[in-house]
Amino acid sequence: MTPPPQSTDGATGRAAAAQGRPADSYPTPASAWWIVIVLTIAYVFSFIDRQILTLLVAPIRRDLQITDLQMSYLLGFSFAIFYSVFGLPLGRAADRLSRRGLVAWGMVLWSGMTALCGVAGVYWQLFLARMGVGVGEAALSPGAYSLIADCFPPERRSAALSVYSSAIYIGGGIALLLGGILVKLAGTAQVVLPLVGAVHPWQVVFFAVGVPGLLAALLLLTFKEPMRRGPGAGKDGAVLHVPFAEVIAYIKSNRLTVF
Repeated sequence: MTPPPQSTDGATGRAAAAQGRPADSYPTPASAWWIVIVLTIAYVFSFIDRQILTLLVAPIRRDLQITDLQMSYLLGFSFAIFYSVFGLPLGRAADRLSRRGLVAWGMVLWSGMTALCGVAGVYWQLFLARMGVGVGEAALSPGAYSLIADCFPPERRSAALSVYSSAIYIGGGIALLLGGILVKLAGTAQVVLPLVGAVHPWQVVFFAVGVPGLLAALLLLTFKEPMRRGPGAGKDGAVLHVPFAEVIAYIKSNRLTVF
């Protein structure tokens, strides 16, 4: 008598048991890769929003009457400083709170702030909006890396992280390509937008790249957050509240790697 075929789930369970982990410790491959795809899309949007300003230097300088030094603050300081500083507390938040929620709210913030760049009429308004872009984007990578690590066993994480990291080049390329097209389509004359009124062409570009990001943030609601694993997770994936002093001690003991 021919034995019944073995199910794939059974084979997966035996393989997981052979590796000393429960069969349900990781999401299914389809679920895990969907999480990677959604996070990669978010990363692409983040690079579009941070790079688009480089194509708009000349018209912004002309219309806001700002200097090269002020423009350099918009391109570097306003974004990079707040992106770096807020990355620390937001990374801590990713250890304690919903990582999916953290990334979602971060994406809403940076996309909304990118769109708000389109209503900036003076320099300081644009500066504050760029600060908001940096703060929002600081929430992405801490949550994304943690989610991906909990979706795949160690031997499969490299491929997933490589796909996620590809968004750096995809987003940067799209920013240059799409931004150039949008700048050309916007022309040189002012445009009248509903509820906003007359705006400069460069402001239209900020709307065009910021608003779609708000809609794309809804994709983060399409998956369940995986169970936490590793040193920071307790029984059944519960979060262990590691004292901040232990975090500092770990950084000190691994300072050559960190710095």
